[in-house]
Amino acid sequence: MTATIETSAAVRRSAELEELIRLRPARFRVLTGDRPTGALHLGHYFGTLHNRVRLQRLGVELLVIIADYQVLTDRDVADRLDVHVRDLVLDYLAVGIDPQRATIFTHSAVAALNQLLLPFLSLVSVSELSRNPTVKDEIAHSRQAAVSGLMFTYPAHQAADILFCKANLVPIGQDQLPHLELTRTIARRFNDRYGALLPEPDALLSPAPLLLGTDGSKMSKSRGNAISLSATADETARLIRGAKTDSQRHISYAPEARPEVASLVLMAALCTGRDPHEVAETIGSGGAAALKRTVTDAVNDFLAPLRTRRAALAADPGYLRGILREGNERANALAETTLDEVRSAMGTRY
Repeated sequence: MTATIETSAAVRRSAELEELIRLRPARFRVLTGDRPTGALHLGHYFGTLHNRVRLQRLGVELLVIIADYQVLTDRDVADRLDVHVRDLVLDYLAVGIDPQRATIFTHSAVAALNQLLLPFLSLVSVSELSRNPTVKDEIAHSRQAAVSGLMFTYPAHQAADILFCKANLVPIGQDQLPHLELTRTIARRFNDRYGALLPEPDALLSPAPLLLGTDGSKMSKSRGNAISLSATADETARLIRGAKTDSQRHISYAPEARPEVASLVLMAALCTGRDPHEVAETIGSGGAAALKRTVTDAVNDFLAPLRTRRAALAADPGYLRGILREGNERANALAETTLDEVRSAMGTRY
């Protein structure tokens, strides 16, 4: 019951924030990002990436963290990390994130950010960290032979990611509300103990559409069931041809009764800007084959300009390195300022 009340309050607050963003976007600084664990896919695009571009276009300051250190929270080795980082930068630029208006940076390159972890850890208990839903879920799905100590610092480390730049807005899904609440708790406790310095960031909830993977389960980088933004037209067609549907010939949009079919219909609708019920009605009794043809055409048409931009960007690796270098420099400047203020507040400037 309490969780429902908290979620309802967050939804109301998000609606208020959207109006404030429309009126005064320069008041807001957003921190968002991804772990470099594999290719971003359509679920990422419609879930988060397009919202980042929207906020940027509205005039909100955007910081995008590539959380390379956090790859190690649930796996023993950070495999092909350099390739995944490069691919994230490519995807960000291809979807429309403007490096002249946004700061794209890597976690490991900002030493002052990571130094904030120690004082922040002193403000939370072991029990608070261990009962965090994010930690519980990551432990349950961990790829490590044994859970590392880094896993338990995960929520505090993410708090440092948000607070080092004094972000006051974090776009998240409802499942991430408990984590952001811990960030707010850390900021509040620091301010109570050492003086008002850190903002308590708000959650910006957006109704992210649920796109299933081609096997009917959660779309995931690691399950081979996702249509990545970097996929070719032929790869996309092959994945959609193999997508799970059901035995009913008539196509309808019924997410609860026919989740796999509904996800494919929704995918086509999102890519064409149409209502999913309209898409389903157009296909009608055409069956799964017609549905998959419709989805394939819609996805490939939607991704075509993105693929063109991505290919052009990939041909200039020096430009990509420059984007990260400049982003890391900007992030370091912010982190050094905040760390200096934290040291001053704590009396540790010697």
